[in-house]
Amino acid sequence: MTMDTVRTYFKPAPAITVATPPDPALLAFHQRLPGYAPTPLVRAPQLAQALGVRDAWVKDEANRLGLPAYKILGASWAVYRELETRYGPFTPWSTLKELRAQLQKHLPLTLVTATDGNHGRAVARTARWLGLEAHILVPEDMVPARIQAIEGEGARVDVIHGTYDEAVAAAARRADDRHLVISDTAWDGYTRVPGWVVEGYGTIFQEIDRQLAEQGGQQPDVVAAQMGVGSLAMAVVQHYRAPGRETRVVGVEPTHAACVLRSLEAGELTEVPGPHVSIMAGLNCGNTSPLAWPYLQGGLSAAVAISDRQAEDAMRLLARDGVVSGESGAAGAGGLLALLTGDGAHATRTAVGLTPHSTVLVISTEGDTDPEAYARIIQASTNHAWP
Repeated sequence: MTMDTVRTYFKPAPAITVATPPDPALLAFHQRLPGYAPTPLVRAPQLAQALGVRDAWVKDEANRLGLPAYKILGASWAVYRELETRYGPFTPWSTLKELRAQLQKHLPLTLVTATDGNHGRAVARTARWLGLEAHILVPEDMVPARIQAIEGEGARVDVIHGTYDEAVAAAARRADDRHLVISDTAWDGYTRVPGWVVEGYGTIFQEIDRQLAEQGGQQPDVVAAQMGVGSLAMAVVQHYRAPGRETRVVGVEPTHAACVLRSLEAGELTEVPGPHVSIMAGLNCGNTSPLAWPYLQGGLSAAVAISDRQAEDAMRLLARDGVVSGESGAAGAGGLLALLTGDGAHATRTAVGLTPHSTVLVISTEGDTDPEAYARIIQASTNHAWP
């Protein structure tokens, strides 16, 4: 197979340590949502062998609260905290029916957001749970399967003739007293809600810590984090660069939407203009969230931009370990494969401190959100012979 060019960035100084303790109410909130259960933490021997490490773990987010991606954790928490800030404090509640009853006097309310797919569906599902309306704006390159999934939650979907970033701007313009914007990216004057989105992802890492202890695994030496606007990677940095932790974080994004890598190279926030053409639809973002930027600039040990072909290879390899991972979901594994195999791998291992005795963690952030594309990719032949 022809090797794809890999763009990389390595932090010249040690990554920072950040102290961001989780909200003690977070996990209890998620546990009250319909169908809550920890998602699986899967030992992935095929991935470990390909990466040349002792253990590889995959946090499998293919079914989170009945949705095929992790985004519902951040969306639901952000909606709850924003509603509580505007209309609370709420009286104690144990079911969403009880919470929904407390919102009746404030209706009608519409939740608005822009999305590449999973976040918008999560906001729409949260709206449905709480008896609210949802208006979701999507870029023009959104595949029909993802639009239909959002509409299936009862949301109104409008296609913006432009990129994801233009959909974000269009959503921001719709904010008023009856339309609450629930964005997972920040802009000047809008950071509160994106901060809660990031905070909501913290449940993933609380679960991982418990699951590693139960399964006898060691804490990861390296964690790969997908980067669109950077919210998930910010959450990873907050958890794994906390005081007392030595884990290194590697950020991964598509070659044609590598806004974080470009910003790291420039030393300041730098836009990657669209169109952003990649099958990693959830990562097709041209601007890094200014809320996430300080954490990424200080907390990432490395960043890598990968091609669609490398994401597809990772999808097929994860399938061999029993993990159904969509195009964006497999990007973290794809980034590690790009860094740790092929030319320059030895120098990369030294740079991120990996040895044959190390442990790595990847987060498979979505399942087969586009089932037809997933089936086609998994069934396609590959000339890559993993070790």
